[in-house]
Amino acid sequence: MTAVYVRVGSRHEDARTSGVSHFLEHLFFRGSAKYPDSVRMNAAVEAAGGNLNGATMRDSSYFYTPAHADGLEVTLSILGDMLSRPTLKQLETEKRVILEEMLDEVDERGRDIDVDNLTKQVLFGDHPLALKIAGTPESVRGLTLRDVKKHFARAYVGGNMVLSVAGPVSRARVLKAARTSFRHVPPGARLTEAAPAPLAPTGPRFKYVTLDESQVEFRLTFPTVPESHPDSAGLALLRRVLDDGLSSRLPYRIVEELGLAYSVGASLEGFHDTAMFEIDGACAPKNFPRVLEEVLRTVGTLRAGKISAEELRRVKTRFSLHVDFQQDSPADLCSWFGGVELFRAADTFEAKKAELARVTLKDLQRIASTWLSAERLVVVGVGPREAKARAEKVVTRAGKLLA
Repeated sequence: MTAVYVRVGSRHEDARTSGVSHFLEHLFFRGSAKYPDSVRMNAAVEAAGGNLNGATMRDSSYFYTPAHADGLEVTLSILGDMLSRPTLKQLETEKRVILEEMLDEVDERGRDIDVDNLTKQVLFGDHPLALKIAGTPESVRGLTLRDVKKHFARAYVGGNMVLSVAGPVSRARVLKAARTSFRHVPPGARLTEAAPAPLAPTGPRFKYVTLDESQVEFRLTFPTVPESHPDSAGLALLRRVLDDGLSSRLPYRIVEELGLAYSVGASLEGFHDTAMFEIDGACAPKNFPRVLEEVLRTVGTLRAGKISAEELRRVKTRFSLHVDFQQDSPADLCSWFGGVELFRAADTFEAKKAELARVTLKDLQRIASTWLSAERLVVVGVGPREAKARAEKVVTRAGKLLA
């Protein structure tokens, strides 16, 4: 696996240029000096057994290709050329593609119905972290070649990019090929960001967008702390207590036992300076209030310290095994070291396992009580109007349900 991580995303934009990072990502795949169109670019990487991929996030972008080890030089050549000498052509065509892509996140009236976008807007307000990754139709239509070139020039520089390669290849071979393939990348400093907007405890907060669909899609979010914080390991374990297979608390209670939803899951989303503890799911409108109640009560068991020593042991074991499994995945290895290196030095696998091992039951109760509180809760739902009023009443009782 070969990957390039870049510290640029929607967080590095403003309202006028919203979506320019994502737009630039699309344009890279339209051709470069050495591979002047998408057909020749993709044919070259496919001949090496790989395929080209890219993604734009709120705080970073990344480009990667899984390929046979024999094709290392080819994959580095393509990634290096597309990220340093893009042709930046066919802007209007690519805008039309992105405008089509945006339709997945809006209804027929143009309203945002994406729970992730809606949640970020509640959490971050006027801060750039609230901007949509793809931008808005208005901002994308207004982007000029000058905007794109300016953004490219400040972000795609040596100090703001990390090359990560994982697989049966030597360091010397990688360095030799990289020096040739990335020789056109100019020197430059790492981008910095404005601090995130204060996530003050002002909840519980509820936002609901009515949509004539058969299900309610929902997310409960508790703003927490980034991976560099001492409480992050405990939060990761709490997440797994809630959702680490069908025998864990949320899937068992809501899906297996009560049959209120097809699926429900918990996750952690983090940036280098803030993070969110998230619980997502979808259910029939009539079940939404009950699902909210059960989710909040289940989170409340963590705050009450109702985790046994045996349960903690099982969760730690599964987490440790997951860390071991990641060492067998070239994609996970690239992300573990390359993606993290954009913001800080990556932990070793052994250091991560040791950090998890040190967490105690007392730590978990303190961390749950601190971060998974009603005051920090944001609930977002998208679905039929009939579910809104009863669900909102449940959210107003979050303090009691979490107690």
